[in-house]
Amino acid sequence: MHRLDRVDLELLRALCADPHSTYVSLAQRLGLSRNTVQSRMTRLEDARVFLDFDRRVSLTTLGYPLTAFIEAYIDQKRAAEIIAELTLIPEIVQAHGMSGSADLLIQVACADAEDLFRIDRTILACDGVERTETSLVMGELIPFRVTPLIERGLQPRP
Repeated sequence: MHRLDRVDLELLRALCADPHSTYVSLAQRLGLSRNTVQSRMTRLEDARVFLDFDRRVSLTTLGYPLTAFIEAYIDQKRAAEIIAELTLIPEIVQAHGMSGSADLLIQVACADAEDLFRIDRTILACDGVERTETSLVMGELIPFRVTPLIERGLQPRP
């Protein structure tokens, strides 16, 4: 994708401030035509700039008030099949491949401690997962955000 220009960044900042904005309201707020906003949004969508919107659903309201991060140590030769198997575990809400001692960092949503224990056992049952280490989330101190990066991009470069 091409680099985001000032108009793209202004659109993204406006959407972060009000994700329910219509093309018309974005056009009015930014002093652009509706067609310009629509074509820019289509281009941003085609370039996969936007993440999935289900990230904004509260896990607590779905019945999963406990969040944990599980570090998994795996047989690297079996990584693809392990990831495919982990994808089938609905309580895994996100996973990252990592450098360092752990191979995967897996975020899980749990109903309670017993549920976490069950989920960890399920992960360990995947062929090629050698061991796990679990950390409970005590609170989200800085939620996922991109607005500060967008605002940095809008600042004049020295």
